[in-house]
Amino acid sequence: MKGQERFLKLSAVVLSVLFISTFQGAHGQVEVIPVGPTLVNALAGSNVTLAVSFSGASDPVVTWSKDDQPVVTWTINSSSPADIANGSSNVLRIENNGSLTFKDVPKRFTGIYKVEFTKSGLGKVLATFTLNIFERIQNVTLSTQPAFAQEGAERFTLQYSMLQGVVEQQTWRFNGKELQNGTRYLIQGSSLVIFGPKRTDEGTYSVLLENPFSSVTTHINVTVLYGPDEPIVEPLSVQPFYKAGDSLLFLCRAEGFPQPTIEWVFGGRTVSDFHQGVLNLTNVQTNQGGVYTCSVFNELTEKKLEKNITLNIYEKPLGNPLCSVTSVNNADLQYQCRWAGGTPQARLSFPALSNTSSGAGTFSLTVTASNNFDEKTLICLASHPLEQNTCNVTASGPIHFIPIVKTTIDPDGKTVVTIHCVSEASPQAVVSWSRGDEAVLDGLAYQISSDTTQLKIRSYNISTFLLTPNFTCTCRNPLGSQQKQVQLLGPSISDSSLFPNQDGTIITLTWEVPPTSIVTGFDIQMKGPNLPSNNGAKGSSNKYNIIQQKPGSARSADVFSLDPDLTYRFRIIPKARLYDGEPSEVHTVGPGEGLSGPAIAGIAAGIPCSILVLILLIGLIFLIFHIRKKRSYQTRYPVSRAVEKVKNMQHNTAPHNNGVLRSPPDYNRLHQTPSERSVTLPTFVPPPPVRVATTV
Repeated sequence: MKGQERFLKLSAVVLSVLFISTFQGAHGQVEVIPVGPTLVNALAGSNVTLAVSFSGASDPVVTWSKDDQPVVTWTINSSSPADIANGSSNVLRIENNGSLTFKDVPKRFTGIYKVEFTKSGLGKVLATFTLNIFERIQNVTLSTQPAFAQEGAERFTLQYSMLQGVVEQQTWRFNGKELQNGTRYLIQGSSLVIFGPKRTDEGTYSVLLENPFSSVTTHINVTVLYGPDEPIVEPLSVQPFYKAGDSLLFLCRAEGFPQPTIEWVFGGRTVSDFHQGVLNLTNVQTNQGGVYTCSVFNELTEKKLEKNITLNIYEKPLGNPLCSVTSVNNADLQYQCRWAGGTPQARLSFPALSNTSSGAGTFSLTVTASNNFDEKTLICLASHPLEQNTCNVTASGPIHFIPIVKTTIDPDGKTVVTIHCVSEASPQAVVSWSRGDEAVLDGLAYQISSDTTQLKIRSYNISTFLLTPNFTCTCRNPLGSQQKQVQLLGPSISDSSLFPNQDGTIITLTWEVPPTSIVTGFDIQMKGPNLPSNNGAKGSSNKYNIIQQKPGSARSADVFSLDPDLTYRFRIIPKARLYDGEPSEVHTVGPGEGLSGPAIAGIAAGIPCSILVLILLIGLIFLIFHIRKKRSYQTRYPVSRAVEKVKNMQHNTAPHNNGVLRSPPDYNRLHQTPSERSVTLPTFVPPPPVRVATTV
């Protein structure tokens, strides 16, 4: 209640002073009035506004200062952003009426703030605010100095500490009774000092910490000791190992009068985070592993006991294990497994290569390359107390590849042909170069890249490349090799196409070049009606003119502003500097055009010739048909000697059967094989000689 009365009185005084100051400064028409209290208490992390209202002038300049240092300056209704002090832009924001807003206000913004409204010719006015930022009081602990009160000692001190918070008022109590400063007690800062402690001072002490937003009460029992006793040291528990990030709690206690001094020692120094024998380790890391010693010492008896415990703090290695295979002297394979970090380091092994060899953190084995390792996957076992993991690696020989040829022009005007040979392989294949039967060496004429995958050839003359024997690139690793010959070709086009748009006003030309062709650019040529001048077309429609020039990397070109009612012809000319290659096929777009005079004359001369050839062909077909038909009517049946003999015998002995003729024999059956004849041949009686001639 007393604090509230003092606060109200102070607020009234401040408001009066501000009102008088504001009134005195506002006679020049500019007025500013605080909206709400000028003594503002706020919780850290909240939003708070020091609100003002002004009148009497439009668009004044507003300046907010903290402890006489400007923090924000802005002109009301200005489109320019406010000028905010460094380090405060994420907290401070000025409102349209000049009020100052704090967003997620930190504790450091506690202070006295003044706002000044200034208008040229109208003077300036001030308003003052006091802003107190409080944090909630959390995790308050009480400690004593020394650790225990001893009867007859000069003094005994209790002290509080907290994780965070701003204390506006503190109240100490002993067994529920409030303590005041006097000859026995002194409350100073965060401490309560007891002068000349006695046995009657044994009991429960508490401290009440308050601010406008929180209050915390913490208790501690104080025993006034006398006489020594035997100390006892006892850890709670120890596990084989702990994970990094765990929280550990150990207790070291001793009974005695007076209570002995207790401390934890690690690495030759006293651990800071202990209280009355409690060792509290939070979020432990690997560097905190080792031997901890709890030391208990009774100063009166000069006895000291120690208890050692060993803490193993383990941490998993980073990420996952990585496997790789490399070449050794291009003859052996070195398999490697790596799992970085970790405490302790992971044990690594390749069981398929060796059952006895292993390593920590990084492990490798070298074997003689053979076909048995080609495309064979090997597994690395990675073992750590916190995790078991694996990785695998597969070695393989080079596979078939296609060389890549790229042509450029260097600053000296030389044509630079770059041949790129890369074959997928594991370990990575090494590339060697040869020309004909000779090895290509790095020098002035030929430059080989550091990784050997590229060969650069420079020359002013294109014939230098075309007359040079084939280049050969060989990709090799311990498991094999692949070889490719590169025959450099002059500028050429392997395929081209034309694609018109729906309206016929735009066409797109596309083309491809052989993989080993030397090309530094392309000329796009057109024959037909002239295009508008912005396309660069010149000349008549009876010859090809260059309408575009493209770099060697281009594979398409667009031509605009075509007349869909006219006919255009396009072709692409590949170039190697000044050397032109063969043009591409001609692509025509448009409705077409009439036949030329020579074409009409050729057609006129060809029509009679075509008719004559057709008549001769028809006559020849008719003649062949007639001859074949005539032959079919004049066919004679053959007569065997046996039949002839029978005929002669019957002619001499047999009568003429009253002049009746018999049917002719089936000569086809006579020519059948025995298996084809199912009955005996019929007896044939020939007709009179004058009647047996030709049967049609």
